[in-house]
Amino acid sequence: MARVEMTMPKMGESIMEGTVLKWLKQVGDAIEQDESVLEVATDKVDTEVPATHAGTLAEILVQEGQVVAVGAPIAVIETEVGAAAPSAPAPAAQPTPAQPAPASANGSAPAPEVPYLPEPDDPQAAQAAGGAPHQPGRFLSPLVLSIAREEGVSLSALDYLPGTGKENRITKKDILDYVAAGKPSLVPQAPTAAPPAPLEPEPVQRPAAAVAPAPAPAPSASGPAPAAKPAPSVSGGQELIEMDRMRKMIAQRMVDSVRIAPHVTSFVEADVTELVNWRNKHKDAYKKREGENLTFTPLFIQAVARAIQDFPNINVSVDGDYIIKKKDINIGIAVALPSGNLIVPVIHKADQLNLNGLSKKVNDLANRARTNKLTPADLEGGTYTLSNVGSFGNLMGTPIIMQPQVAIMAVGAIKKKPAVIETPQGDLIGVRQFMFLSHSYDHRVVDGSLGGMFVRKVADYLEQFDPNTTI
Repeated sequence: MARVEMTMPKMGESIMEGTVLKWLKQVGDAIEQDESVLEVATDKVDTEVPATHAGTLAEILVQEGQVVAVGAPIAVIETEVGAAAPSAPAPAAQPTPAQPAPASANGSAPAPEVPYLPEPDDPQAAQAAGGAPHQPGRFLSPLVLSIAREEGVSLSALDYLPGTGKENRITKKDILDYVAAGKPSLVPQAPTAAPPAPLEPEPVQRPAAAVAPAPAPAPSASGPAPAAKPAPSVSGGQELIEMDRMRKMIAQRMVDSVRIAPHVTSFVEADVTELVNWRNKHKDAYKKREGENLTFTPLFIQAVARAIQDFPNINVSVDGDYIIKKKDINIGIAVALPSGNLIVPVIHKADQLNLNGLSKKVNDLANRARTNKLTPADLEGGTYTLSNVGSFGNLMGTPIIMQPQVAIMAVGAIKKKPAVIETPQGDLIGVRQFMFLSHSYDHRVVDGSLGGMFVRKVADYLEQFDPNTTI
């Protein structure tokens, strides 16, 4: 019987931690490989985490409600097929600090299993040292951990090692440069005592050290809510409702976006009569053929994708003094949930899909969003966002940008209006279908000319829609 450590999996490109919502299995329960063991909430989506091995759930290392870093241990599984990763014999092979051979030989199996766990005394040492910035709890890639073991670099040293990667992550070059420089002391502790620490899988016995700091962020993130909850002094005619986790995230992101990006909004009114007539002509046949609705959303997305190809400088993000131009056109669609919250799944490479493909993708993402079945990958990589406020009967809106994007468009309700129609015989008055497009953009990098021309181009594509289009 072998004991295998189950760690918090990486559930997305930018996801560094997750909150344990609910354990679906209890200690002593038999579990199959890939069977769901617990539910985890990230800042993007709620999802179930499957078991990495078949066996018996021997220990639960984190409790419901705790915030756990990616790579940190969350449970221990006892499995019968397991000479692969026995965590008990590993410490015995590691007693000698300066022997990389046993370390690498032993570390080859547990390498992916042994997460980065900062020494509990390091933060205090950091305060005394006043040296390099202390950055405990950072995600360390298996490659960086492997190099650290082979070169005898302690985890406490990695706490202080500056990283040049995204979100200050340590890259392969960072740690190799540190080793090439002779591994200068970064912590006011003897470097000879530190190397053994990273190599010992002993931290499995200290799960509390890994997740003890984690509950702090959760209360701190939701701290303002309870603190702003001095409203037990509400009158009898009022009701006090605490925001749920998703609403807190939405609130924080909206505040951050307004703080980060100076918003400007341009408006255009488009005559979409031909588009409406085409959709009305084909919607019943499409419903019968595909078993799903043909909405206006894929038509709007197609127009936005084409306009982005014409104005690629709208498909960017900002990183300090640099502008990052995105090659892929990944369009997010805002979906209202039954709970009243909002989520934005992403159609990746939307410019490469035809109308039928866009329609199927829109329906699939919207349906899975409303049934809480989206994956983290469905929510990542958006480069531009479309919000259909017309579905609520609104004529127009001023949407807030989804960071780190630089623009977002809201499409309003389609309304019949009298309009002047130009014909070879002269001007006539007729009934046409009109809608407003609202384009909010980050004035740091998108000026009025680009922002205005872009929304005008989207309107042009909608107005010039070919009524002979097939789907």
